Amino acid sequence: MDLDVDRMLHDDGALRSNVENMHITPNKDKWREEALAEFNKAGGDKPVVIPVESGSFGGTFTPDTDWYNAVGSHQQNVSGLVTVKPGEAGKPEVSLEYQVNVWDRYNWNKGKSATFPGGIVIEDADMGRLHTVGIAQEFDMRGSSSTFTHDLNGSAGPAVEPSDPGREGGRGDVSRATRRTGEYARQVRGCARRPLLRAADRVLRHR
Repeated sequence: MDLDVDRMLHDDGALRSNVENMHITPNKDKWREEALAEFNKAGGDKPVVIPVESGSFGGTFTPDTDWYNAVGSHQQNVSGLVTVKPGEAGKPEVSLEYQVNVWDRYNWNKGKSATFPGGIVIEDADMGRLHTVGIAQEFDMRGSSSTFTHDLNGSAGPAVEPSDPGREGGRGDVSRATRRTGEYARQVRGCARRPLLRAADRVLRHR
């Protein structure tokens, strides 16, 4: 399933904060130094670009939001390019272009549960049983954001300020290759597009 990371960034301040504080701020000085070293090695008179990537971080979306109910905990990191160009008075200009990456395995683990408004508790084991008996399937989720730019010349911290991506499009569908036919297949397709509570309600009402 393709995740809409632009919408995640727009909707959830916790994810934006992680990008700024867990991925870019701890790494930007190191990335700048590495890029400048390559720039100087190349003679310091032409642009140099190096790839960079932060380590993965286990994040969780803000509780009681759609993203928390639909995805919950996940892995995230930042990947991109640092560019160094010759500048005025011999001072090079350094910038970072990056994307935010989010991924997870949509699955269920015995012993875990999710509590929804109204005190409704859905046990992971109950949802996992749908996979065990062959009417649902676990799947991979992944996505990358649009490209953002951060100036590495000064001391200003990064600010992730995505524009509203609108309501068109959204998360992609899981592969149809392994779906069953009939009513259960239609129910599982619905599960792939909806938060866990609505997915559970849709399937369990038709058992």
